[in-house]
Amino acid sequence: MQPTYTAADDAYMAKRQLRRHARAWHLWAMGVGAVISGDFFGWNYGLASGGFGGMLWAVVVMTGMYLGLCFSIAEMSAALPHAGGAYSFARTAMGPLGGYITGLAENMEYILTPAVIVVGVGQYLGSIFGTAARWEPVWWLVCYGLFVALNVWGVEMSFHVSVLVTVVALAVLVVFWVGAAPHFNLARWASPYFPAGRGRTLSTLGELPFALWLYLGIEQLPLAAEESHDPKRDMPRGIVSGLLTLIVVSFLTVVLSCGMAPGTAQVATSNEPLFLGFQTIFGHGLQTRALALVAVTGLIASFHTIIFAYGRQIYSLSRAGYFPQWLSETHGSRKTPERALLAGSALGLAVALAIWLTPQGGPVGAILLNMAVFGAVLAYILQMASFLMLRWRFPKIERPYASPMGIIGAVIAIAVAGATLVTLFRNSDYNKGVVGAAIWFVLGVGYYAFHARHRLVLSPEEESAIEHRRSRAV
Repeated sequence: MQPTYTAADDAYMAKRQLRRHARAWHLWAMGVGAVISGDFFGWNYGLASGGFGGMLWAVVVMTGMYLGLCFSIAEMSAALPHAGGAYSFARTAMGPLGGYITGLAENMEYILTPAVIVVGVGQYLGSIFGTAARWEPVWWLVCYGLFVALNVWGVEMSFHVSVLVTVVALAVLVVFWVGAAPHFNLARWASPYFPAGRGRTLSTLGELPFALWLYLGIEQLPLAAEESHDPKRDMPRGIVSGLLTLIVVSFLTVVLSCGMAPGTAQVATSNEPLFLGFQTIFGHGLQTRALALVAVTGLIASFHTIIFAYGRQIYSLSRAGYFPQWLSETHGSRKTPERALLAGSALGLAVALAIWLTPQGGPVGAILLNMAVFGAVLAYILQMASFLMLRWRFPKIERPYASPMGIIGAVIAIAVAGATLVTLFRNSDYNKGVVGAAIWFVLGVGYYAFHARHRLVLSPEEESAIEHRRSRAV
């Protein structure tokens, strides 16, 4: 599949400019904010199949995977600081086809993840304001409209909002942890730790996709490379500090949520698990509803920051010609990828509505979650393969940051991601959506084979990859 390239002249690039603004602490906030919704909604669905014991072990396993993954991504992002993120890593390591399929998998993850989150927002707001379930899509539409507008407004606004909502979301969780401590009784509310007939291994495997939700999204930070003042220094700092924050947050949230009334069994089936905890702590009055309304900021933080991510991801792939080129044109004065943001939002909303209108036998959010995880673990496997190939094929690339886990960390991440991928297809409650996501991926590969590869553009990621390969050949 030999690609055909055209040069990117000054006029082409002038319509596709981004503006630098981010510092390390902006990146920390964006990384934590992208993920923090997982502590408010989604992870708890896994308790139904694996119980508290399975979830705890799954979080331990996922923590190990994300350490290997994030250290590897931190190394690659400092060495290859482009807006393409995972696509640019794989493009250098594996060529155009490898870059495209990695970018396509990540694109699925970022399109579907906000759809999962907006479903959670709708359910929280519906519970707080007492609106009927049939009105949930209205909440979805309002959220997409508002936060796409904020992202189009400007990169400064995007980062300021990310910092604000991330700090508020963390404060809400701190209130929950402190309030939950006097009510904590793990033996009473979380037992039996494993469901009858399922041992530790089966329970842990079944929980992996849901434990992954507690970390999914931290890997998006390299997409902000062209909007960071010093990506070679700040990107590793943002990724690593963000992950360490999330590890603490994840364990505290899971353990305390399961170890207090109303207990693991009810938390497993709740669309608003943190709301249940606040009802135990503060009762069922107005105070709890007000705090739950503030808690929606946790979902909003992730929703906002991952909208940022898919805007940049679509922009990068479009700028290089893998997606239609018109999608990469940025706003004339604000320099934000408005077309990419609108297209990604329309697709995510359409998928959520399609599942909502055709019930699949499981919660809409859980079905979408498994679809998003499919794209994520596929992208993780391909990124770690890129890391290994870059270490092997391009040992002389300047690496301002080196992964402390090295090759071992990448291999661990591949192994856990592979196990999670298999698990997705074995869960009969949600695997129809996963099969649909797999079909989406195959059709995307077909689009490259028959159309996109004849229309590639020498964007910064492409030129960098070609230059690195020339240097290796010398």
